[in-house]
Amino acid sequence: MKDDTAEVLSIEGREVRVTHPDKPYFSQQTKLSKLDLVRYYLSVAPGALAGIRDRPLVLKRFVDGAEGEAFYQKRAPAKRPSWLRTVTLSFPSGRKAEEIVVDDAAGLAWVVNLGCIELHPHPVRSGDLDHPDELRVDLDPGPGVSWDDVRRVALEVKSFLEEMGLRGWPKTSGSRGMHVNARIEQRWTFDEVRRAALALSRAVERRAPALASSKWWKEERHGVFLDYNQNAKDRTTCSAYSVRPLPDARVSTPLHWHEVPDCDPADFTVLTVPRRFAEFGDPHADIDAAPGSLEKLLELAAEDEAAGLGDAPWPPHFRKMEGEAPRVHPSRARSAVKNAREEAADQGAASGDRELSGQRSGPRRSGKVEE
Repeated sequence: MKDDTAEVLSIEGREVRVTHPDKPYFSQQTKLSKLDLVRYYLSVAPGALAGIRDRPLVLKRFVDGAEGEAFYQKRAPAKRPSWLRTVTLSFPSGRKAEEIVVDDAAGLAWVVNLGCIELHPHPVRSGDLDHPDELRVDLDPGPGVSWDDVRRVALEVKSFLEEMGLRGWPKTSGSRGMHVNARIEQRWTFDEVRRAALALSRAVERRAPALASSKWWKEERHGVFLDYNQNAKDRTTCSAYSVRPLPDARVSTPLHWHEVPDCDPADFTVLTVPRRFAEFGDPHADIDAAPGSLEKLLELAAEDEAAGLGDAPWPPHFRKMEGEAPRVHPSRARSAVKNAREEAADQGAASGDRELSGQRSGPRRSGKVEE
């Protein structure tokens, strides 16, 4: 049955139907309908498209709004406009999927109508799906870590990237963290980009050991975790101007570096970002102008490996990688070693008891004096 409540938008010569336009998508602290969300994205379309254009897109769909459960959809819907492109990606599992590529504002509105509150692009372009053009530094604060610490780690990342010949572009994550992205030449594989990200994470941890952590296992972390695995193949994170499913409808907002020391992520929402964008433009407008090289970071990775620092754990759905340490929680590993030692000690004690018992039960002398 045709949806008679749909609103048809004319966007750059293309028509996009917004179904159930009045459906509440945010209903707690901020009140927003589906159509409000579409109009938000259209108001910042040049900035939002800069983060997703020509990239395969994972559809993270909140069909019941921000307060409902989301699900990830990799495969492009069978029913889609003829003007939407797709590309076929292969994944570490060996499977393949045809994914949507959004190139214009009409395509952006179309995916938002599907319930995509957030935008999740892969770090590759459609013309070369095996070589990322973006190094992603995801700053993930642990429980109780202050926003000030997140900003301080971000500034350490900026300084270190500059030493490595790369320019970092900061944005709020839209939640408690920050993202710093760097455009890179499309010369390196996903594994090499992840290796460079791991070297960066370890270097920042050495510089700010009280604030930053490169440890994958949560029980070993402290402060702000630099999630190097966001650079593994098939991993995505929300892009610039993505709305996050929080009660105040926060936005993952691009910043100038001079804004970082004093910014507050709560200032950037669906209600405030369009005006900021209209007045000041996109701080990341020139992000594609000068892609950099990973050579210095990969040299640092080689130095770490020569010093005995092997590969760090991969995400759990990846196959066991060559050179990767056992993929087991450190506490469980320690417990296993302790149990093995205790078992060995118990066996040794039991063996000693048997030997002692054997000595005591040997031949007795009769007590008779030999003549």
